[in-house]
Amino acid sequence: MGDIRRRGAVALGLTALVAPLALALGTAPAQAATGCTRSTGPYQKQVEKFLHLTVDGRQSATDCKAVKAFQTKHGITPNIGYAGPVTWGVMDLMNKQRAVGKNPNKAHKCPTNKGRIACVNLTLQLSWIQDGSRLVYGPVPVRTGRNGYETRTGLKKIYWRHINHVSSIYHVPMPYSQFFDGGQAFHSVNLSMWNPPGSHGCVNMTRATAKKYWSLLRKGDDVFVYGRKPGT
Repeated sequence: MGDIRRRGAVALGLTALVAPLALALGTAPAQAATGCTRSTGPYQKQVEKFLHLTVDGRQSATDCKAVKAFQTKHGITPNIGYAGPVTWGVMDLMNKQRAVGKNPNKAHKCPTNKGRIACVNLTLQLSWIQDGSRLVYGPVPVRTGRNGYETRTGLKKIYWRHINHVSSIYHVPMPYSQFFDGGQAFHSVNLSMWNPPGSHGCVNMTRATAKKYWSLLRKGDDVFVYGRKPGT
């Protein structure tokens, strides 16, 4: 009897420890059989507005399904439909990117006296190509280095191009690679540009964008990286 009681006490103690930890990690909301959480997230209204849902601040099955679909599309985990800070952070970044329109160098932070140059705004996760003050291509969303693997800032030059490159460190394909700073390069990936937490330092692009950059840039062209990626 004493063993049963002791085992019961241990089980209760473990439950008491695990539950707060799960809440702290954002993994505790109750889930329906569909894999959707029933819990209202801290950014519920903002997320509802972004997804053009009824903005009432209360989680519904429709809300959860829409949020979960967004999370799944962009590789946000856990994809259980919870309107948490990571999901809202991605949406907020999208809003800021859209607000830029066709004037990405409005603040004149990317040099206009270099001729053709590829600009990378880490803060907004946007890149474009300009020639003087004339916009040539973009802006387009990009995926830069995560915390601890930040894409290095400053004025650089493309020094090597390899259309079918494979990483010697991570052993993954890096199509349309254009290297501008050590192992950091523009290249395409088969991921959403809003997939957190980011790259290992390269400027990731969609295949279509990487192909366009390949056609527009040449060895010796300038690259200017500035700002700071959210979360780094």
